[in-house]
Amino acid sequence: MQWQVLDLTNMSWHTIPPMPCKERICPNGLSCVSIPHKGTLFVCGGTVSDMDCPLNLVLKYEIHKNRWSVMNKMSTARSFFASGIIDGMVYVAGGNSSELYELESAEVLDPIKGNWKSIANMGANMASYDAAVLNGKLFVTEGWLWPFLFSPRGQVYDPRSNSWETMSASLREGWTGLSVAIDGHLFVVSEHERMKLKVYDMKTDSWDIVAGSPLPEEICKPFSINSFECRIYVIGYSLHVAIGHLRKMNLKCTSRKKWCYLVEWEIINAPQAFCGWSPSSSQVVLG
Repeated sequence: MQWQVLDLTNMSWHTIPPMPCKERICPNGLSCVSIPHKGTLFVCGGTVSDMDCPLNLVLKYEIHKNRWSVMNKMSTARSFFASGIIDGMVYVAGGNSSELYELESAEVLDPIKGNWKSIANMGANMASYDAAVLNGKLFVTEGWLWPFLFSPRGQVYDPRSNSWETMSASLREGWTGLSVAIDGHLFVVSEHERMKLKVYDMKTDSWDIVAGSPLPEEICKPFSINSFECRIYVIGYSLHVAIGHLRKMNLKCTSRKKWCYLVEWEIINAPQAFCGWSPSSSQVVLG
């Protein structure tokens, strides 16, 4: 496993130093978050390759120093868990434990002090398919599970009250792909609507298809997704990149909607040397 960096100014690729890990980490199961304006990236948890053994390690990368540092470990080893940044704090929740059962515990890291603190339990033992920070809250979904007989579970954490609540049925059932939060809205590249982008309207508790074309065919699964400002970055198999330029448009009609979104995709083809590589995570970091 290694990190590749796409410089979006010069449209060039380069690598960064390898992570200082004693264990051979499997890319699946770890969780990554970043604080773009501070140029920092955090890698938490995961599993040891070829073993169902969750980890509690935490690493931080600083782009201005181009180096990794080892942070204090999480209180609980976990893999396939939710994570997110709220007000500069790193939150993690749920996941799989070392005993191979699903966790309900959650904790938060203060990156400046370097210490972890337990927070309220989720109220449900679950691994995370996807998570997003929206309007100062952490949204966690386990995603649809085969054979799709039961509605997926979802929880929402509010750090102001240190409490969890059950996600609305419309939100968790419509969360059918990987997500980003932009402009106070949740956007999902849906795996069930021809890879179209859709947006959740919290006020009406409903989903709408975003105008524009589907995710370009050059971007194949598995892919990862992230965003910055009004741009969506989707990294696909062989590390081809699609940049979705998002625009909000006001509607001049009598419908209940006063606005809609339009996405226009731009493709950045990866070097041939990346052929066959699969992305595990993608993060935006400002240098």
